[in-house]
Amino acid sequence: MSGALSLVFETSTPHASLVLAGPAGILAQRKFSSDRNHNAMLFEPLSELMQGENREQIGLVLVGSGPGSYSGTRVGIAAAQGVAIALGCPAVAVPSILAVPSADGGAPCLAIGDARRGSFWWARMEYSNLVSEPALCDANELAELVSAAVANRHTVFSFEAADRFPLPEILAAAVIQEFPDAGRLWKTWLAVGPETRAVWSAQIPQPLYLKPPHITPSKRAPLLRP
Repeated sequence: MSGALSLVFETSTPHASLVLAGPAGILAQRKFSSDRNHNAMLFEPLSELMQGENREQIGLVLVGSGPGSYSGTRVGIAAAQGVAIALGCPAVAVPSILAVPSADGGAPCLAIGDARRGSFWWARMEYSNLVSEPALCDANELAELVSAAVANRHTVFSFEAADRFPLPEILAAAVIQEFPDAGRLWKTWLAVGPETRAVWSAQIPQPLYLKPPHITPSKRAPLLRP
């Protein structure tokens, strides 16, 4: 890496943030809120963090990959990749769901979200890493997952309010609404081991896609070979 500083984007929810961090900790932070306008509001705080000598000292760009806002996540990833290309440094995507208060210290958590059209998504995490990739489920499966997490005394959180989910009242009361931020995203990067960093760094930054829990790989040969 060409510099000691990290520039971090977290735009997967309406509560977006940017952080400039280094060996001494977080040096500067900018926050803004917008439901559908991250693309218009992102660049002023970004330019503030990249002024002067800071620009030349940035050697790593981190960006939250969601799951979250369709447009917000993509705006953040596109901006992060653009900055990384301009500076000649790596851009690495880190799951946004690891960057919430409940996940501090690697505590076991269940993240849930509304995938619209009667479907929902969930993911488990522990030790500042994903135990399971985000997967789709129906309302009954969601209730079973939340019930099991509560029984195991694991925190259940969502970027959305609990009333978005068709859960029994006792289970809905256990769902905490939390939002990720760029500072915690950077701390997650520091907390994971070198193997996880290597895996994340080898992947092209892209949003975390929601998948059915069971997928059978196609046996058909690809039409185009690498």
